[in-house]
Amino acid sequence: MEKAYRYRFYPTTEQEQILRRTIGCVRLVFNRALAARTEAWYHRQERVDYAQTSTMLTQWKKLEDLQFLNEVSCVPLQQGLRHLQTAFTNFFAGRARYPNFKNKRSGGSAEFTKSAFRWKDGQVYLAKCSQPLAIKWSRQLPKGCEPSTITVRLEPSGRWFVSLRINDPTDETLHPVDNAVGLDVGVTSLVTLSTGEKIANPKAFNKHYQKLRKAQKSLSRKQKASCNRDKARLKVAQIQAKISDSRKDHLHKLTTRLIRENQTIVVEDLAVKNMVSQRVGRVSRLEATGEPVRVNNPKLARAIGDAAWGELVRQLEYKAKWYGRTLVKIDRWFPSSKRCGNCGHILNKLPLNIREWDCPNCGTHHDRDINAAKNIFAVGHTVTVCGANIRPNNHSVKGQLQKTRQGRKQKPKS
Repeated sequence: MEKAYRYRFYPTTEQEQILRRTIGCVRLVFNRALAARTEAWYHRQERVDYAQTSTMLTQWKKLEDLQFLNEVSCVPLQQGLRHLQTAFTNFFAGRARYPNFKNKRSGGSAEFTKSAFRWKDGQVYLAKCSQPLAIKWSRQLPKGCEPSTITVRLEPSGRWFVSLRINDPTDETLHPVDNAVGLDVGVTSLVTLSTGEKIANPKAFNKHYQKLRKAQKSLSRKQKASCNRDKARLKVAQIQAKISDSRKDHLHKLTTRLIRENQTIVVEDLAVKNMVSQRVGRVSRLEATGEPVRVNNPKLARAIGDAAWGELVRQLEYKAKWYGRTLVKIDRWFPSSKRCGNCGHILNKLPLNIREWDCPNCGTHHDRDINAAKNIFAVGHTVTVCGANIRPNNHSVKGQLQKTRQGRKQKPKS
């Protein structure tokens, strides 16, 4: 199984200059190739592929004002063109939007294949660098594994990271257990288990909100293209990095615990991007109510983004593959919150401010989140065992989201 091990490293002054120059050249080649492909389509109705952009790169290196492209390794430049080809492939397949131009202020990355780095005695030697990278080995690579591809990334906060891609033959399948659980995600309680346990949302953004607000206000007052603006931008990026690290650390601990304790995990297939959309007229579904509602509250969208439900499900997916567990996704339109877990009665409406309710049919008292988690767990068993339709009979949901348009192509600048 292919895995990527990510480490932080501290480059020397010479290494940092070379890597920054390499990342800048990768960004320039990517943007030029994207502009060329876009212009060819709009002006001549021609499609340019990877082979043609590779030929363009050879011509660019011969230009007098682009001679600096010859000073860095050619492998990251070619890899950047391959990534652009992959982006176009995903766009034409309907899996992604039209590729965007890379921005200098958002950091950048450079990918090195085996011909552009050397792995010796557990050290990484990159092309054009005489010394090995000073990597902080927070964990060791599996025995007998050598990296096939190395990606160096510079974050907006100024931190350097290196990702080592390996092919790990180790079988990490855990011993089977009899436990299974259903998960209902939320804002106040990040996850509610079908066992009745509620895991609180750490709300990493709120802890640093005041510092971030002050830093962003200071950044907005700085003159553009000034050194003070760069310093203020770096402070904002460092605070945002703390928020991201805190959120991911909590999610990793939570997902690892759920994978180890349960053989089967049932979640909802949520469209998180639609739920945090602020566009007028866009609709979204919240907390498995089964009905679409408009998201016009920026605070609610911020809370959903801070909860990182998409990242939670993503981690559960790949960890389930690693450790031999089963992850079941159910339809996002299943009315898990409005459905009585005792008799199956479905309410017509259940506003978000109502956290507890009594079933009008059987009189059972329900906690909204726990009832939803139990319904998700029950439906997950149905889908796993017999593949039955999870929507109750004679039940329909109006106002479902239609398929969204793909991103429009960027027109070349005149």
